[in-house]
Amino acid sequence: MKVAEVRQNILYVTQSGLYLHHELEMLKVKKGDDTILSLPLHHLQGIVIFGVSSMSPFLMRKCLERNIHVAFLTENGRFLGMIHGSFSGNILLRYHQFQKSQEPFFRLKIARSLVAGKIQNQRQLLLRRARESKNELEEAQLREAANFLGSILQKLPDVDNLDSLRGLEGESTKRYFQCLNFSLLRSREEFSFDRRTRRPPRSRINALLSFTYTLLTNDYVSACLATGLDPYCGYYHTLRPGRPALALDLMEELRPFADRFVLSLINLRQINPDDIEERPGGTYFLRDHAKKVLLKAWQERKHEEITHDYLGQKCMILELPMLQARILARTIRGDIETYVPYLWR
Repeated sequence: MKVAEVRQNILYVTQSGLYLHHELEMLKVKKGDDTILSLPLHHLQGIVIFGVSSMSPFLMRKCLERNIHVAFLTENGRFLGMIHGSFSGNILLRYHQFQKSQEPFFRLKIARSLVAGKIQNQRQLLLRRARESKNELEEAQLREAANFLGSILQKLPDVDNLDSLRGLEGESTKRYFQCLNFSLLRSREEFSFDRRTRRPPRSRINALLSFTYTLLTNDYVSACLATGLDPYCGYYHTLRPGRPALALDLMEELRPFADRFVLSLINLRQINPDDIEERPGGTYFLRDHAKKVLLKAWQERKHEEITHDYLGQKCMILELPMLQARILARTIRGDIETYVPYLWR
């Protein structure tokens, strides 16, 4: 995996210990005395730094002058903060975002698209596992659950309020998680899963899901901020102080991707039962070495190339939060009719 590379005019610095500076209108990334990357500063829209790397004051000033945002994240992707210059158009985008949050029809329209994307991606995962299953009974149950999710999808266009939408989304998610055990190809007893629990996680697989969902949430917080959206003003999740409702909205469609990632960690023996500590009270937490394994695999997975059918372009998985945030921004501005979720193949 490259330690620094440009995607969609965003420079991603994914290794600690690097030094970024400005020289003759060029941004240079150094590792010790060696320059490992050099690119014209005017090509950049933003810089995202994972871990602990440093930046020269002169480069920081250039970024402020040219409205190149610089986001700082921990090595595991938790958003720490951002520096940016004056947002010429972003205040108008946020103004429209806040306005639209007061329009029940717009909120419902966005929420329906988000939920439809999530359920469709959950259904795709179930059908994929059904095709791979060598157990006829489990295959039948997976296909039955997929059909149930399909029936929920057909009901979504007729939903006329957010509470009903949340009810249908809850039904589909419950049925979906009931089949998660069928996707475990090894250590089913140790990783047995019956329901989703969060604070605290009550099973090994819940601990893995919670940690991965946290990484995904922070990816979307960063994407919202980089796009100029307020991550705390959402349309589907209830507004609450300190809750990044919009980031949680947008990540819904990618939760099944996180689920697939967790299942692959278990099935490929990258994570074993002993990697997760059971504490008094029946709670489970990842050991430090397991976090490192997960984070490394997460970064590798996010660098895989996929096709974004709606945009008609190739991209890496790590770009999806930014791309989807931009699609939502276009919807808020009225450039497109409705938000289009990303659907996994």
